[in-house]
This record gives sequence, structure tokens and C-alpha cells, in this order.
Amino acid sequence: MSISEEEIKKALKTVKYPGFTRDVVSFGLVKTIQIDNGDVKVQLAIATNDPNVPATIKNDAERALRSIEGVRNAKVLIDIHAPPGGAGAGTTAMRIPGVRHVIAVASGKGGVGKSTVAANLAVTLEQTGARVGLCDCDIYGPSISLMFGTRERPTATDENMIVPIEQYGLRLMSMGFLLDDTSPAILRGPMVTRYIQQFLRQVEWGELDYLVLDLPPGTGDIQLTIVQTVALSGAIIVTTPQEVALIDARKAATMFEKVNVPVLGLVENMSYFVSPSDNKRYDIFGTGGGEREAKRLRVALLGQIPIDIATREGGDRGIPIVSEDPQSPVTAEFKRIAEEIRQTLA
Repeated sequence: MSISEEEIKKALKTVKYPGFTRDVVSFGLVKTIQIDNGDVKVQLAIATNDPNVPATIKNDAERALRSIEGVRNAKVLIDIHAPPGGAGAGTTAMRIPGVRHVIAVASGKGGVGKSTVAANLAVTLEQTGARVGLCDCDIYGPSISLMFGTRERPTATDENMIVPIEQYGLRLMSMGFLLDDTSPAILRGPMVTRYIQQFLRQVEWGELDYLVLDLPPGTGDIQLTIVQTVALSGAIIVTTPQEVALIDARKAATMFEKVNVPVLGLVENMSYFVSPSDNKRYDIFGTGGGEREAKRLRVALLGQIPIDIATREGGDRGIPIVSEDPQSPVTAEFKRIAEEIRQTLA
């Protein structure tokens, strides 16, 4: 009988990463699967300094593969590399008390609409009845305070914990709440690291189902600080269809892969434009780029968000489109993305 790739993945989902409840598939460790009649070969990639981890995974994975009906020989090859900066799976990252899932929204390049995606995704998740927080981790270019239309200043408790701002049912934290519009954050790397750690560890987030992190573009200090400070449930990569953005999206996805953070999928923003006068579609930044890249990275294409005037206007006025217009096609796409993320993390 023929063996499918889905059967192989289903079996590998029973293999847990040592010390974690998550499996090797959801961690994004499976790179290639080869099936030749009854012979199965699987290639994994692991970032660790512990020699016991790959040995345990290899034995467990081969045992799981041999349990599949029709498999004669099962071979698991593991590519081992050292975690960059010591940031491997579970080395220093810890869970935030009371927070079930931490989701990073990232991009390799600025200007792709990452903050718009993070803001509307957070509101959409809250509309499902979940308890949601949103942390703006872009210290130099914070946007969340503007997108939610509030200039309220955070307060502190007697225990010196920061009380987040509440808006649209979300708990919010951003450097934009601490600075005026004209005041730049002129900070060196160590100070930025300290602010990020405070935003994650010294904010009274309370009980949350999801904490969405709006990351700055790139793969620098802030991204490494986050993966070393908190245990991420996964990352979402935002890109536009054009190759110049996809190149950098690839780098962002590779960074998360190297620190064993699963990439939940790609969101293609500014995917197309529908003219309000004649309903004609224009692929301004090209077409199919996000879909091709998702296949190349072996991750889901979570959604394709069109260029939309109302979405831009809502962001400028501090009203996310998913709150302002429940009937918008953009809102429908965010609902689809949120549902897929909920099912993946369930």
C-alpha cells in the first residue's frame, strides 16, 4: 500500500521535543520527507548544544515511523547546529505567568503593514471571546498607540508592575504611550533590551489566552531578546507579494527556525487592490509571491489582505477595520486568519 506524506507527519506529531509538550512537526523541525515504496527517510534540523536531544528525537521518530502500516525501513537524519547567541529551545526563555500563547508578528522589511496585521489580528482574536493582549515591541517606531487611538499613560502598581492600557477589549503596551509623537527613542542596544524585557516581564498582563507581539522589522537585538526572554508559541511572517519583500521575509522565517520557534504561516499584505469605481482587481505588487514563498518554506499561507482605503483610514483614526466594519472583505480575511491560528494552537 502507498504511504502518504500526511501519514508520516501524523506519526511524527507523536514525537515530543525533549522537555516540551510540543511535537517536532509543530516546532518546524521537519525539513524533508522521502518515500520510496516502503522506505521512508526524514530529514530534521535541530539547534541545540545538548547531544542527548537529537539522539532521543531520532530514536522516538524512527519508532513512530516504523509503527506506520507499510513502512519497511525508517531512517531519520538530523542536521545539528549550535543555537545562535545561545538562544535555543528552552535555554533561557520562560513562560509569562497567566499567558497561554505568545504569538510574534514579524517581518524582514519595514513598510509591509506588519503593525496593521498585528492590531487587527489581536482585535479579531478578542472578538472570538478570547482574552488578548498586544505588546508593541518596536521601540524606535511604535505604532500601536496611534492605531488604537489612545494617548493614555500607563500606571504602576505598588509592586512596581506596569498596568497596561485597555482599549477595544485588549490590554495594550507600547513605547508610544510613554513618548510624545515628536520624541524619538534614542537608545543603544542594552537599553532597548531592558525595555523589551520590562514590557514582557514587568507588565501586569493578567490571564490571557493570546499575547500578540508586534515586532520591529529585521532580525536584530530585539528579536533575539524576545526569543531568549519568553517562550513563543509561534511566529507569523508578514510580507507583500514582491520579491524585494519576500527575500527579507525568508530571512525572518529562517531566524525563527534556527531558534526552534515554529512559523505558524505567512500573511501576504497589500496582496491586490480592487478599484471602488469598477471593481476591477489590480495586482500592484505582483501576484502569487506569498503563495510561492509559503510553499518554499513549507508553511501555511494564512491569508491575503488587499490594499484597502478604509483599512488605512481606520488605522490613522485609531479604529481597527475589524471593529469599524464587520462586513468588510478585509475583516472576513482576518477572521479566517484568526480561526486558522486558533486551530493550530488548540
